[in-house]
Amino acid sequence: MLTVTPSAREYFQGLLDQQPDNTHLRLRVIHPGTPQAEVDLAYCPPGDEQPSDQAIDCGVFVLFVEADSLSVLDGAMIDFERNATGGDLSIRAPGLKGERPSKDAPIEERIAWVLEARINPMVASHGGVVHLVEVTPDHDVVLQFGGGCQGCGMIGVTLKQGVETTIQQEVPEIRAVIDATDHASGENPYYSG
Repeated sequence: MLTVTPSAREYFQGLLDQQPDNTHLRLRVIHPGTPQAEVDLAYCPPGDEQPSDQAIDCGVFVLFVEADSLSVLDGAMIDFERNATGGDLSIRAPGLKGERPSKDAPIEERIAWVLEARINPMVASHGGVVHLVEVTPDHDVVLQFGGGCQGCGMIGVTLKQGVETTIQQEVPEIRAVIDATDHASGENPYYSG
């Protein structure tokens, strides 16, 4: 089941009020089940919905969901959180980048899933990427940061409060996360996008 929170509905209604009458929204997933998976949310003028779309009644508008994307979006939540700069729209879809490995899957597989499904989408907004180097016998995770993360002055905060916390939530037997990146070198160690 896909959930659209009341704050997201209100946000969408404000956007749709500026569109031609009977414009709704359409949601689909591009490259589902892969690390490149992404959600496409677009205006849906009258007649642009597909006969196979599932229509979700959101009160004053309809969210059309592409049939092939339904299983990937099962359990997803669309939310809007207001803040001082307006707000942030988020679409959390646990199955977007593939199925979560079972708890008895190899530790490297579970960490790779966390990196692709949770960490890399977070750091991508700053032009960053994180790669798994190894898991030590003591269950320390050694990571390599690249792109906008390489040389970033906030890497210590990102590592401890973002990456390590997220990995330990998903893979509790992890003791610590170690940064193996040479932050002083590289062709473009600071993001300038």
